[in-house]
Amino acid sequence: MLRDERGVTKLEWIGIVAAVFSVAVFIPAFRGTMGDIYERFIWGNTFWRGVWITLVAFGAFMGTVFLVLYTNLGARLGFLIAGSALTGWGVIQGFLFTITVPRGPRPAAFEGLNAFQLRIMSLALMLGSAILFAMFLVALNRLEAADQGGDEGPAE
Repeated sequence: MLRDERGVTKLEWIGIVAAVFSVAVFIPAFRGTMGDIYERFIWGNTFWRGVWITLVAFGAFMGTVFLVLYTNLGARLGFLIAGSALTGWGVIQGFLFTITVPRGPRPAAFEGLNAFQLRIMSLALMLGSAILFAMFLVALNRLEAADQGGDEGPAE
């Protein structure tokens, strides 16, 4: 990991900023200012609220998994395992959405769509995640071969 002139990595800087932010939230003036910013820019606009919720959810879900793997396995192997876990979960989720759509009363927004058209997005999620999952598995295989002193690719 690259360190700056102070000897701190980027991940350590993120941890420092998160720790300072977590302590600053207990100060009423800071909490009030952050609440005003949130109300003005995010809560009033549905689009930005959705973007914010998505980023926070992704950061909490994948960030904590990657952080634990990073501390135990290192940056490269931790990233590959976290990525393969995320894309494997995407394959399973896409498959389950594909076989269970539609359930319940049909919403008015979906009038005119047949059963296949309702499954296109979940099929795209499943196929895209399967391709990325295979790519992560190939990268993990190459990393393992390089760690064992083997060749970088398949024998020719």
